[in-house]
Amino acid sequence: MKKIAILLLGFSLSLSAQIPAGKKVISSLYVYDLASGKSELILTEKRHFEAPNWSRDGKFLLINAYGKLEKISPKGEKLGVLNTGSVAKSNNDHGYSFDGKTLFISSAKAEIKEHTSFIYKVSSEGGNPVQLTPLTPSYWHGISPDGKTMVYCAARNGNYDVYAMSSNGGDEIRLTSTEGLDDGPEYAPDGKHIYINSYRSGMMQIWRMKPDGSEPEQMTFDAHSNWFAHIAPNNKVATIITYMEDQKQAHPFGHQVKLRLLDLKTKVVKDLTEEFYGGQGTINVPSWSPDGKKFAYVRYALEDL
Repeated sequence: MKKIAILLLGFSLSLSAQIPAGKKVISSLYVYDLASGKSELILTEKRHFEAPNWSRDGKFLLINAYGKLEKISPKGEKLGVLNTGSVAKSNNDHGYSFDGKTLFISSAKAEIKEHTSFIYKVSSEGGNPVQLTPLTPSYWHGISPDGKTMVYCAARNGNYDVYAMSSNGGDEIRLTSTEGLDDGPEYAPDGKHIYINSYRSGMMQIWRMKPDGSEPEQMTFDAHSNWFAHIAPNNKVATIITYMEDQKQAHPFGHQVKLRLLDLKTKVVKDLTEEFYGGQGTINVPSWSPDGKKFAYVRYALEDL
């Protein structure tokens, strides 16, 4: 197995391996307001949670913690666990269809001891999920505006690339084939591009391509590791998470990062936040509010046991 696969699988197998001895994690959920340029803290807990989605009706945020998906109000009120049946080892790659009717989940299987991640879909109200990907590891990241095609990152033959599949399951279609990691595929709201982060230039940068994988175009060009472009509902800008130090092909937990805004026309990038302690789990998945005025993310801290 190639080094990148080992790096990524290592995190999935053990978050504790990245936490300093004698420390435990504090997670803080924030909502950033574009108009004011300020972040509002809505929830802090002495446990590890990750990856907020904003429901399409705007009524709650969805986070994952300890394999479950939990609903949190935009004011930080805990609204309970979403019923996902036997799927109970969810990771931080999950999100909604554009019409808000379907939720896609990436989860391991309890009966498989080795590292796994399969993709499932379920009603946004909860229920018994349907497995879509027969192969593992597969991590959901995006869905086409018409709801017909999902895109995901998957390791096949030791290399992580971007794949597409019908949202009803079926054959997977490989969209990228560069050496090294291609990850985080997300459809633009107009359906014309899929945005990814890729190591093909020797530095992790944001790229975009046509839905069939053709015409790749680089979008960021700096000396930082840039991950996970989440496109705003207006299709004009995207949030990205930036590691201040080059992380090569990894996106680890527990490093200095900041959130930035990428103009999709000019490719100009501007800072939204100061540097903070975060990384894996901060903003892995789409987290814009339905009106495009706000987005959610997670900051982390450590304290003594």
